[in-house]
Amino acid sequence: MNNIVCLISGRGSNLEAILRAARDERWESALPARIAAVVSNRAGVPGLAIAREFCVPAQVIEHGQFASREAFEAALIEAIDVHAPAAVVLAGFMRVLTPHFVEHYEGRLINIHPSLLPMFPGLATHRKALAAGVRVHGATVHFVSNDVDAGAIIAQAVVPVRPDDTEEALAARVLAQEHRLLPRCVRWVIEGRVRLVRGRAVVEGVDPAELALFAR
Repeated sequence: MNNIVCLISGRGSNLEAILRAARDERWESALPARIAAVVSNRAGVPGLAIAREFCVPAQVIEHGQFASREAFEAALIEAIDVHAPAAVVLAGFMRVLTPHFVEHYEGRLINIHPSLLPMFPGLATHRKALAAGVRVHGATVHFVSNDVDAGAIIAQAVVPVRPDDTEEALAARVLAQEHRLLPRCVRWVIEGRVRLVRGRAVVEGVDPAELALFAR
């Protein structure tokens, strides 16, 4: 069984998308894979209730309870490694990770970012997209590297930017595509159809059209 551990910090909508895909596509028998655990760095967030709804063990490791980032990550690694994960998914995990953590899970650590990287790394991506006047925006799933939002790209989902868009409207359309994109990429990694090789994402057996999903 390929275990997947998801890390969250908030509402857990991308976590829910993964859990629904795993259930509806019968990952346990088809891959086989399962979401073995959810870990949040914040207590009381909605994503923890989503994990419980899907009967997935959930744990809180609050970063503020530790004297240093390294001490927090040591506890996080201990909690994750109990499950010997084939993939660790940052499903809205709002912490910058140290090189030690990234290298510990090299090739297994996946993040989703709400922009078409390398454009608009960091926060406030939808505001930046509107201010820049771009015609398209979207989301990117990538392997995590030591540089923030700069790892090898697995796939992207693209949405048009409309003349009357607000930040909230654009964010909602991008989020809908995130919910399509992230479960698909997690599955590809578990299946071995996407691998990290010398810092590059190597894709085998994936329809090229699926690597850039254009919303209608």
